Amino acid sequence: MSEFFQRLPEFMGNHPILSMAFVGLTAAILINEISRLRRGFRGISPAQLTRLMNSENALVVDIRAIADFEKGHILGSKHVAPSQFDPENKMLAKVKEHPVVMVCRTGMTASGAATRLVKAGFKNVFLLEGGVEAWQGADLPLVKGKA
Repeated sequence: MSEFFQRLPEFMGNHPILSMAFVGLTAAILINEISRLRRGFRGISPAQLTRLMNSENALVVDIRAIADFEKGHILGSKHVAPSQFDPENKMLAKVKEHPVVMVCRTGMTASGAATRLVKAGFKNVFLLEGGVEAWQGADLPLVKGKA
């Protein structure tokens, strides 16, 4: 191992672009992980969501378009249109201290909604990582129709 550290400056001198790329990628990964830890909500897998729904009666809020929701959604989830999403919504205001899981197609749109909930004072906010696509990828069922 000491030989590695002795030869490292030589390698960096011979490969400056590769060395800068390594440092840049390492910094980007660290920044991403730090921001993920500071966002105020936790990402969960489909299996973790199932446990949370069964053990803590979590409210699952699906913010996809209504047509997508009606084609297939997680059993028990509630639909809120992205344009009408408001942390002060009657349905949400009642569950400020309870687990709330935000769901969209891939997890990207729901991330912004989860951030808004945290800023509004919600304590147990979660995001289904990968969204409904991850749910389907885990071979979990969707139900059709309105909630």
